[in-house]
Amino acid sequence: MRAECDLVAMREFVPSATAPVVVDGRTLTVATVLPGAVAALVREESGDVRGFAGLQVQVHSPNVAADLSSALSWASIAQPGESLESAGPDGNTPALSEVLDPTLELDITVHQDFNWWLPEGAEPAADVAATVERANGAIMPSARLEGEGLTAAWWVDAGDKAHLRWVRPESEDDLMLALARLHAAGDLTLGEGSRYAGSFRTHGLLVPVFDLDPEMHPTEWAAPTVRFGNKLAEALAVDAPLTSEQRRSRDGLRGRQVTLR
Repeated sequence: MRAECDLVAMREFVPSATAPVVVDGRTLTVATVLPGAVAALVREESGDVRGFAGLQVQVHSPNVAADLSSALSWASIAQPGESLESAGPDGNTPALSEVLDPTLELDITVHQDFNWWLPEGAEPAADVAATVERANGAIMPSARLEGEGLTAAWWVDAGDKAHLRWVRPESEDDLMLALARLHAAGDLTLGEGSRYAGSFRTHGLLVPVFDLDPEMHPTEWAAPTVRFGNKLAEALAVDAPLTSEQRRSRDGLRGRQVTLR
């Protein structure tokens, strides 16, 4: 699916973001996390029925794509006021590609708070308002970098340093070879103020991570990331065997990998 990398980012490390999708004629919202980390909920807002499906949930199955498919299917028919604690996919759950258009490019809105948890114009109960306030106090500023060729490249300010996490669609072996070529050439960098920190695997995808100068605005990293992406694309297109120096780079990079799940 074209949206896979961004969905993985929203599932694993993006604090607060939403994207509209249409399922069976109802406009739904795919969200990073919903109140109580439930799988889905439906509410009425300004006279319209709005369904939400969450990616970061308390209870999930081994198949997160099936979880999302189940949650979206439920939200497409549920009534306002209903919520789904866990998706609980089964043998009848359709593939995610049958629920969402595989060619869909998500129109993602990145939020710097969780105020969207509350229906527009609603006066929340004290405990609900307190929950949103606590969530807002813990959020880390984040942004999705925009630029030519940039998909699922996410910046986050972790306080003492910022990070770029770029969820890549290539196979791990192909991507590691390309990263090794760049490392050996001294090109595994976004430029001044950046440092390649390593990579992690999640849901079958590899995510390179760069430490960044937190004093720089995320938009300042868009052009350097585009340039790096172009170099990475060139390295991915090379099919020659690795040189001895590139093999040493590959072995060193593999030693800096971790697996989330």
